[in-house]
Amino acid sequence: MKKEYDFSKAERGKFCKPDSKLNVPVYLESEVQDFVGKIAEAKHSDPSTVINELLKSDMRLAEVMR
Repeated sequence: MKKEYDFSKAERGKFCKPDSKLNVPVYLESEVQDFVGKIAEAKHSDPSTVINELLKSDMRLAEVMR
């Protein structure tokens, strides 16, 4: 690593994309991952799709309970 760097020609925000979306990683407990994996396998789907379906179902229930 250099002792000093020259930032005189740098551009602030050159690589910043304000409209970009951040995908947050979600870490599942092994019991949950196994459960979702079994459902995905039975539906011939992927775990991500199953998790999204489960969460959307919970969202609808939460709206009704408001």
